[in-house]
Amino acid sequence: MTGKKAPTGVKFNCLNNVRLKSRPHSAKIVKLTESQKVMKKLILAAIIVTSSIKIVIAQSTDVNRVLDADKSFNKLIEKKGIKGGFLAAAAPEGLVFKPDPVKITDFYTNIDGQPGSLSMHPNFARIAVNGDLAFTAGSYVYQNGNNDTDKVFGDYVSVWHADDDNKFKLLMNLGIQHPEAEQESITDFKNPDASKNVAPSKDPFSGKRIIMATDNLFNHSLSISTLASYKEFLSPEGRFYFPGFEPMTGQDKVMKFINNESITITAQTTNAGRSTSNDLAYTYGRARIKKGEIVSNYNYVRIWEIDANHRWNILLEVFSAIEND
Repeated sequence: MTGKKAPTGVKFNCLNNVRLKSRPHSAKIVKLTESQKVMKKLILAAIIVTSSIKIVIAQSTDVNRVLDADKSFNKLIEKKGIKGGFLAAAAPEGLVFKPDPVKITDFYTNIDGQPGSLSMHPNFARIAVNGDLAFTAGSYVYQNGNNDTDKVFGDYVSVWHADDDNKFKLLMNLGIQHPEAEQESITDFKNPDASKNVAPSKDPFSGKRIIMATDNLFNHSLSISTLASYKEFLSPEGRFYFPGFEPMTGQDKVMKFINNESITITAQTTNAGRSTSNDLAYTYGRARIKKGEIVSNYNYVRIWEIDANHRWNILLEVFSAIEND
């Protein structure tokens, strides 16, 4: 280090850059030194607390939290069977679509059991800044028999909500069936961008109203132009899940599929939810889709993500077929 040497009898306090004369026999100086010791302890304690808070926040918003929940869910199904696994993982208000939305606890409590085995492998996941809402999506294999011909392939989407103990519980689950994938899907696990965090509203219901209004706006737009709606609302990295087809990633691929399959959509929102950090949300409802000359009914679930301009974009959309009315 270069610079002038401190004069004899003078020292520098590293906490507040106050230059003090060393006069150890002065009562006044002794008192100040004791005060400094207390100050040092307070500052050290503050640093430790701040660091601890940062660690807790980092842990609660780590996308691995929801991946661990998905992994635990998979193990529960392996250990307890499909019925037992869903009941053990479900949030009290959690839903499955059988084909209409029904509480997980109501559906699985009222059936004797579900035969076969189910394994799931996530390849897409996000978690909200506040760590209270998240989703996982990926491939699944269902098998009810011993032969490979008994296997059913598809993709699933699970929405997760943190309970009072900050443990993720299954809020929603549905899937699509398609032929065995020719190649593995791109893995996309990301931690949240804190810069997208929006201060919570004083009105606890405003978040839901906003995302419901956004979903309704998108549905209205679909009735005018399906292609234009996806161009406006679908995230550039958005994923689209449609029965009979492998998931599509990216706005260009989704719009090309919609155009090639001559798809038009009308839809109606049923319900919605949003993270307290206002950066991640979900909606679900009913859709009527015309594909060529065929018209069918579907349930849909959408995952919404807010962008840097605080606009809501669709990060994921899945359609699950139901019987025609």
